[in-house]
Amino acid sequence: MPLAPEYEAMFAALAAEPGPKLSDLSAAEGREMYRLMRPVNPDIAIGSVEDRSISTAAGDLPIRLYRPTGDGPFPILMNFHGGGWVIGDLDTSDAVCRGMSEAAGCLVISVDYRLAPESVYPAAADDAYAATCWAAENAAELGGNGKLAVFGESAGANLATVVSQKARDEDGPKIDFQLLAYPVVDHDLTRASYEENGEGYLLEKDTMVWFWDLYCPPERRREPAASPLLASSLADLPPALVLTAEFDPLRDEGNAYADALASAGVSAKSLCFDGLVHDFLATAEMFQCSRAAFDQVAAELRQALA
Repeated sequence: MPLAPEYEAMFAALAAEPGPKLSDLSAAEGREMYRLMRPVNPDIAIGSVEDRSISTAAGDLPIRLYRPTGDGPFPILMNFHGGGWVIGDLDTSDAVCRGMSEAAGCLVISVDYRLAPESVYPAAADDAYAATCWAAENAAELGGNGKLAVFGESAGANLATVVSQKARDEDGPKIDFQLLAYPVVDHDLTRASYEENGEGYLLEKDTMVWFWDLYCPPERRREPAASPLLASSLADLPPALVLTAEFDPLRDEGNAYADALASAGVSAKSLCFDGLVHDFLATAEMFQCSRAAFDQVAAELRQALA
């Protein structure tokens, strides 16, 4: 299927006024660029938003709570933002969290985990797991209904898979569902989707090389907490919905993870959205092609946690 017209127009506009590549910037400069790409949208309806800080073994960890309109209790959805473990924060995932909280009827807890290169692997995964344990322990006070799910985009989906595996292996909190949006699950950048979509479609191969180099030393990239597809077993993990996009270099590894989960006996569903690119959930307020995908995903999540 051809690229969606909205994205075709966006890329044409970007080509007319090219800017620096993310991989040519410092981490600080990359973070500023990403904030411009994914701004907070306070016009998205939401019951309430609250910033908090929780205590972990590594120190205080900022989180943001999104409560949908209506009376609870609600399922709790942990959100781990994208950005290659290097860029991204609570604000860059704010619009998606607002929309998902309302559309799926979930209490969303967004986690401002430590970023590389200041804090390298496995700091982000440790923070994501600590926040999930905290949410499970405090579910009643938070207004949870006993259901707990993990969600992330890109590198955030990597963290969601790692949290699910860690909870299984360490007798941690019961996770009821994984929503994995265009996940990073392997350090191997040679799959066909990298060759087909590694340049010109928002997320580029050079950017993924930059992310991996800042986040995780090469000798540790085969560890399951970095490349969860390489775990010795994927059995007994929570049911999963894996989202991929046709024009995304991460497409093939996401589909491979969904297939590997299913082969291990896990209830796993994959949805590959034709005509779309990486990060499509973030453009749901801009593009109709993304809006339809967002609404479909939210409906799937609501049903899974019903």
